[in-house]
Amino acid sequence: MQTVAENEGHASADINQRLTPEEKIHLLEQMFRIRRFEQTALKYYQTGAMGGFLHLYIGQESVAIGTISLCGEEDQIIAGYRSHGQALAAGMSMNECMAELFGKASGSSKGKGGSMHLFAPDKNYWGGHGIVAGQTPLGLGLAFALKYKNVKGCCLCYLGDGAVNQGVYHESLNLASLWNLPVIYIIENNQYSMGTSIERSSAYKNCLAARAEGYNIQWDRINGESIYEIRALTWKAMERARNESRPAVLEIDTYRYYGHSVSDANAKKYRDPAEIEKYRQFHDPLRLWQRQLLAEGIITERKIAELDAAAQAEVDAAVDFAKASPLPDKADIFSDVYYEVDRQTHAGRTGKHFFND
Repeated sequence: MQTVAENEGHASADINQRLTPEEKIHLLEQMFRIRRFEQTALKYYQTGAMGGFLHLYIGQESVAIGTISLCGEEDQIIAGYRSHGQALAAGMSMNECMAELFGKASGSSKGKGGSMHLFAPDKNYWGGHGIVAGQTPLGLGLAFALKYKNVKGCCLCYLGDGAVNQGVYHESLNLASLWNLPVIYIIENNQYSMGTSIERSSAYKNCLAARAEGYNIQWDRINGESIYEIRALTWKAMERARNESRPAVLEIDTYRYYGHSVSDANAKKYRDPAEIEKYRQFHDPLRLWQRQLLAEGIITERKIAELDAAAQAEVDAAVDFAKASPLPDKADIFSDVYYEVDRQTHAGRTGKHFFND
């Protein structure tokens, strides 16, 4: 069952050979957009302009961009609470995302969800979820729906290394294997479960993904610094899911530069600051992809600077949009709780929401 990847040769994989120079540059552009969005969100959170939680994706951009760049029209995406990267990669606009962080009515969840609850069903993005591992059975359900409807697609379900110890994740793996469902669980292993290292929080032999063997599920471990490796190995799992309706577990090694959330005051106490700096200097996926494209001769330093500036201009405009947007109306506080009530269906009018229609 073990299929731990080699770190070389992934650029020559067929799925990467298909990439045009323009598409490779677009991947860099998308990574810049996430990086600048997150840095700007941090800035305004610290001024008190945002409430609630804020879990930053800085350092992990390659995971969302590399995997979601492979999605087709029928593929579905669902994530946990560190999910701004997936939201932007799935095609959500900076305006609706930033407005949601500001708690404004023009946000994707009408200002009622905040950072952890960005949703875009029209883009097959089924949101971030604040309950640890709470998205794993939902991802299973999305995959079940694809199979039930005979739709040739798969579901990418993202979770952190801390979520792998939740019982509902293991229950989901069991059903995914028993029912042959096209779900791919992507463990974004950023090395720390809140403030606890994986060595202190998880018992494992080789890696976290290897636990999938107990459920007869194929797995792989991926170097999250490499866009080419992410795409090559994720594509294999997605094609197997689409064509054979079999699940997979992918563990993508990555790193977050900031704390578990912005309120994590001990981010530099449970981690050696030198460790953080090492990742910034030598393992930053944004920097490494720039170097790759420069080495391939398909981009210039000037073009890189232009992409960066454009991303910052876009996020600045999104902040202006969010600031100018109205707050939710107080009278709207009870809407968007039950679909039936909002639409005054029979169930909504009678209060019979379950089996007594």
